[in-house]
Amino acid sequence: MEEESPSLAPSLPVPNVQEMVKNNQLQIPERYIRSPQEIEKVNYLPHLSSDIPIIDLTLLSNGDTEELSKLDIACKEWGFFQIVNHGVQKELVQRMKDATTEFFELPIEEKEKYAMTSNDIQGYGHAYVVSEDQILDWSDALILVTNPTWYRKLQFWPKTPIGFKEIIEEYANDVKRVGEEILSSLSLVIGLQKHVLLGLHEELLEAIRVNYYPPCSTPEKVLGLSPHSDSGTITLLMQHDDASGLEIRHKGCWVPVTPTSEALVVNVGDAIEIWSNGKYKSVEHRAVTNKNKRRISWACFLAPPDDVEVEPFDHMIDAQHPKLYQKVRFGDYMRQSMKRKMEGKAHIEVAMINE
Repeated sequence: MEEESPSLAPSLPVPNVQEMVKNNQLQIPERYIRSPQEIEKVNYLPHLSSDIPIIDLTLLSNGDTEELSKLDIACKEWGFFQIVNHGVQKELVQRMKDATTEFFELPIEEKEKYAMTSNDIQGYGHAYVVSEDQILDWSDALILVTNPTWYRKLQFWPKTPIGFKEIIEEYANDVKRVGEEILSSLSLVIGLQKHVLLGLHEELLEAIRVNYYPPCSTPEKVLGLSPHSDSGTITLLMQHDDASGLEIRHKGCWVPVTPTSEALVVNVGDAIEIWSNGKYKSVEHRAVTNKNKRRISWACFLAPPDDVEVEPFDHMIDAQHPKLYQKVRFGDYMRQSMKRKMEGKAHIEVAMINE
């Protein structure tokens, strides 16, 4: 008898934003409107976008010392970097973009065949909605767990367009390969043997989240995705080529991540922050919307299996660097984070040692 696929977290059903815009482009319901403080455009530093490190995966995987040093600095100072020469084929990237775009263009009745159920966030809909009065994000999503295969809930994998499942699988496996190469290099810069981090991800958990951000007539009043950090190990994001929206928190300010042709954006998650005892921080990020263009982004989240215990490595702790985080079972930590609304880095506090 097959083991039942585990659930991740419940989320309350909410209206479909794409459909709402289709029916009335000018109306912004109260539940989506943010205060000026939340939008916080004063501390906005677009000129720093070009300073976000760009790392060559071919050099990194070959142990190039300069590239390893760039990775160390990127994780310490930014928590984000862009990776080029990653080997994911252009043609596969295009098929992934075409198939998911076609899915979001289907009639709402067709998309809702894959709607999330009340007890899990796999499928089409909205995640992290935990209360009836919560301010909502201006986006819709398709979330699928791709690895390990026994986690998959194939009833939520769209059958239209034809070949969608095979494209998702191929893309997920290729991005997983890139992620594993990055983990090997992260192992080295943390001061471990190359295989250690991969060894903690023997049954690596991978999920894909395709975000659809409809245009918004007053983008200064809404957010496409609330500020948050990712609970897993690393996230690899493919951006829309000609519409930016991702912003990261850097030294208290917001910096947009301008799309770089053929690059994948990589960010450190909470698990790396805990393992590195805070040397590498998972960074708060959000998505803003656009007045005239819809935008799609494709995020692959990589994380350890449920039963892996995450705590700072011994060599990261000394007299100058006391232990900052307690041991957490990763599956419990991840599900707790998914059962609350996205709220900056508030969740990692559950793992922090309070003196």
